[in-house]
Amino acid sequence: MKTISHWIVVGTLFLAAQSPAFAALRTVELSVSNMYCSVCPITVKKALQNVPGVKKVEVSYAKKEARVTFDDAQASVAKLEDATFEAGYPAKLKPAKK
Repeated sequence: MKTISHWIVVGTLFLAAQSPAFAALRTVELSVSNMYCSVCPITVKKALQNVPGVKKVEVSYAKKEARVTFDDAQASVAKLEDATFEAGYPAKLKPAKK
């Protein structure tokens, strides 16, 4: 009986660790290069939206930046930067505002 109880506890802990409850939404601002026309932000936005875990994307042509909200258990800043780079628009994380 102890073996069954042990496996139930292990299974429960495993499922809990996989739960989205341990994920956190994170919002970052990226400085985006190579945006020279009003259509460029559409391409950047689509590239970022295709990254698994991205929940919201706002791109500003005027500021040459993107604001991205994502699930940090599925996505990372590196993945966001890779996505924009592959689309032809290199991006870098902007320093946090103080």
